[in-house]
Amino acid sequence: MTPHLPVSSHPAHHLLDALPPSPHHRRLRRRRRFCPPRPRASSSPSSLRCRAAAAAAPQPAAAAARTRVFVVSDLHTDYPENMEWVRRLAVRAGPPGAGEGFDALVVAGDVAETRDNFARTMEALRARFDAVFYVPGNHDLWLRREGGRYVDSMEKLTALLDACSELGVDTGPRTIGDLGIIPLFSWYHKSFDKEKDVNSVRVPSLEMACKDFHACQWPLDLGSDDEALALYFDKLNDKNNDAIEEVKKKSKQILTFSHFVPRQELCPEKRMLYYPNLPKVIGSDYLERRLRAIHDNAKDGAACHVFGHTHFCWDSVVDGIRYVQAPLAYPRERKRRINGGQGWLPFCVYRDGFNPEIYPAIWSDYYNKNRREPENTQLAPWVAKYFSKYYGPPVFAKQTESG
Repeated sequence: MTPHLPVSSHPAHHLLDALPPSPHHRRLRRRRRFCPPRPRASSSPSSLRCRAAAAAAPQPAAAAARTRVFVVSDLHTDYPENMEWVRRLAVRAGPPGAGEGFDALVVAGDVAETRDNFARTMEALRARFDAVFYVPGNHDLWLRREGGRYVDSMEKLTALLDACSELGVDTGPRTIGDLGIIPLFSWYHKSFDKEKDVNSVRVPSLEMACKDFHACQWPLDLGSDDEALALYFDKLNDKNNDAIEEVKKKSKQILTFSHFVPRQELCPEKRMLYYPNLPKVIGSDYLERRLRAIHDNAKDGAACHVFGHTHFCWDSVVDGIRYVQAPLAYPRERKRRINGGQGWLPFCVYRDGFNPEIYPAIWSDYYNKNRREPENTQLAPWVAKYFSKYYGPPVFAKQTESG
């Protein structure tokens, strides 16, 4: 059995459940502004894609749009509620491209924990979109429920990519209209975290808090060296170098996407997090270097990168590239209305051109207006209250430099 922190003593018993509230939690709760606003449109299940599209541009432009690209991450369809959300999306009328326009969906990883649920989910999405793009997330490569079906997580990765090939799901670069869409394989490494640690409290180890260390298995030559693993996944993109260059030549705008986080600025500061060590298992420097190389000649507003993994809704521009996260997330996160979405997803980021409007999301809104202070390790009030409640006063004894 995969060890994790017991719910009774640590409600954030999965690493990515350790989500902080908004910096202005009460005010934002009253305004119900935890994710991009839900468009006011039909509430019927078949209207979800239309509602997401309506949020991206004025209604008169909808009839003229020929190419639309929707994005979503962290579907987690092992949860029946999430699988039901997928099935409620409108089914495509006719063969791909037979409708008035062309709708593509970008899925930024963490579809399902089992290969069978993964295949069912992707098959359902292919019936609903003219094209579907995918990159693997960490949950997709878990083995704990596969019953010994795969020797290791690399073998499962091959099985998932084979399933995508059979279902017509794109895992390589492709041009849709004037837009180039480029999936980027990645994995996280601890050295991605460059910011000062919070040492005023004792937190569970990465091995205890993150199920990946137990649910994934790797070949002996990679072992537990996370930087070697991150480099291995990054090099998987090399086989697409020629295709990437071809897509860049044909496209006016480029959308790259990954499951993991390319920059630490796309995650709240450690003092804001219920699990301050979260940044050590979310991102890759290799990923950021690669996507920057792809977007090197992009003009303003022509470069976008979509990511997932942390379940934080995000929309911001950093050094000329727009970064977007639009997670479905876990049902319990949606019920608490903190991160993740339902009625507003999938998010339409492109309608014959990138939508220039930056959408409201609690944490990217906060950092779009406030300077990041990575040297400040004083716990946010909600984090201090959390540690006091679940770990007791002794946890707050000041640690020595030796730990």
